[in-house]
Amino acid sequence: MLRRKVIGRDCVYTVAMIITASPENLFQRWRNALVIVTVSLLLHLLAFNWASSRLGHPVERVRHEEVVTILLSPIAEPVPVPAPPPPPKPAPAKPRVVRPAVVSPVAKAAADIPADLPAPVAQEAATDVVATAATVPQALPDPVIAPEPVAVAVATVVEPEPVRIFKTAPPPSAEVKYDVQALRDAKTVYGSGKISWQSAGDTYQINGEAGVLFFTVLGFRSEGSLGDDGITPLRYSEKRFRKAETNTHFQRENKVISFSASTATYPRNGGEQDRASIVWQLAAIGRGDAAQFAAGTELDFFVAGVRDAETWHIKVIGEEQLALGGTPVTAWHFLRTPRPGSYDTQVEFWLAPSREWYPVRLRQTETNGDTLTMSMSSITPLASR
Repeated sequence: MLRRKVIGRDCVYTVAMIITASPENLFQRWRNALVIVTVSLLLHLLAFNWASSRLGHPVERVRHEEVVTILLSPIAEPVPVPAPPPPPKPAPAKPRVVRPAVVSPVAKAAADIPADLPAPVAQEAATDVVATAATVPQALPDPVIAPEPVAVAVATVVEPEPVRIFKTAPPPSAEVKYDVQALRDAKTVYGSGKISWQSAGDTYQINGEAGVLFFTVLGFRSEGSLGDDGITPLRYSEKRFRKAETNTHFQRENKVISFSASTATYPRNGGEQDRASIVWQLAAIGRGDAAQFAAGTELDFFVAGVRDAETWHIKVIGEEQLALGGTPVTAWHFLRTPRPGSYDTQVEFWLAPSREWYPVRLRQTETNGDTLTMSMSSITPLASR
């Protein structure tokens, strides 16, 4: 409806212009009118199309719908990487075929001939064995499949060192007194000491002490039995200054060595000594036969202390000249050096053959350099107990 009203109005306007035009301008007016009508029609057509699209009036249009096809492909799952194959197991070792040793019946029969037969009889028996050799089949037994060897832990058994047997003769009972010289903290102090050795039949007892000024710095006691092999301790006691007394037991029934100052135990195999008896055992060996000593050699003894026991390697230094109370005395010098790294004392002693092999000098050297030296001043015989 709107379109018709607009077109009609334009036409009326155009016709009015033509009618009112003069004859000389008629042609010109017709041409102008035609142009105006054409332009007006075009403008109205454009306006109508625009209005239709804005106002929602249906306009026949050809729509070309494009169909877009989307192909959806599934997401590819990651391909698992196969694990490397396990290493091949080693092929089991083939069992070894072990053929047992073939013992000939002839050889077995020959081995069964008693060794104590008289010569003629043994010769006749051997002849019979040889004669039957041709009739004995020499067949090999079936092979035996031996199992693979299996590692078996074998305990190592340490055999005790053999005990050397010495010829001994214990010295007679006596009390030996000593002059004591001690070096403590780079200071020298003096004192006195004594050791009494008493034997009665098959028993012995050793008592000793050493003191400086008014103090007893060392006291010890050893007791046990005497036999063909010399001294056999049963108990050793030791008391040092400002320390409790300790006891070492050589248990005869249980055949062990035990200590009051530790839980250590050692087997008792025979020939063991303690720190006091070892000196008198050497004296008994010297009195038994002095040829058993040779300068430069070592004598091994298993010696128990207050907490443990170990083998003492006692080196025979040789004979030396000592001056004791202004009198020269010849004595055998023995040295025991502790094992490297230990804190035990170094022990030296001198035994005088002219004094019944009594210890005429004793010396102990500590790891810190302190020393205790006991030099004989007198010897007093004692009655046997």
